[in-house]
Amino acid sequence: MKKSFTKLLATGAMASLILLSGCVSQTKYNDLEAQYQQLQAAFNADQAQIVLLDGELKVTMLDKVLFSEGGFRLNDQAKNVLAKLVPTLSGLQQTKVIVTGYTDNLPVGVHLRREGISSNLDLSSKRADGVVEFLENQGVNPNLVSAEGFGETHPVASNDTVDGRSQNRRIEVTLVGPGN
Repeated sequence: MKKSFTKLLATGAMASLILLSGCVSQTKYNDLEAQYQQLQAAFNADQAQIVLLDGELKVTMLDKVLFSEGGFRLNDQAKNVLAKLVPTLSGLQQTKVIVTGYTDNLPVGVHLRREGISSNLDLSSKRADGVVEFLENQGVNPNLVSAEGFGETHPVASNDTVDGRSQNRRIEVTLVGPGN
């Protein structure tokens, strides 16, 4: 009798854990879905691609939207585009915001070398850092935001064509974590 009661208790506890974990996952999904909808409404298709996949929300912007050709400083147009992220990101309390920079495989130019940028890794890092600095200045929690530069690694298209290189020069803003 005592053994069957213990087994029943253990089964009930396991079922409760399964149900509870399902609720948390649904809540997280609902939070991400709401953020996805908010960002979809804010951006034009030519400004950003927004994808919700595997518990992450990723906003991808090509470099031409944010930076002058071969540059790393945000221009006024870039600030207007990035400002569309702020209402969604500034309300986050637990979700990590990872800003990732990428480049094509062409070597950096002489003008960038004069500014201390010697590689695509440096350039991608500077671009990601600039986006993070802007977001933090707009009220996004600095404890949740980080920047990474990957240079020419992780291409999404071939670097053998102009269009492919353009797709590889990008900034990705990824929301990762338990939800709001």
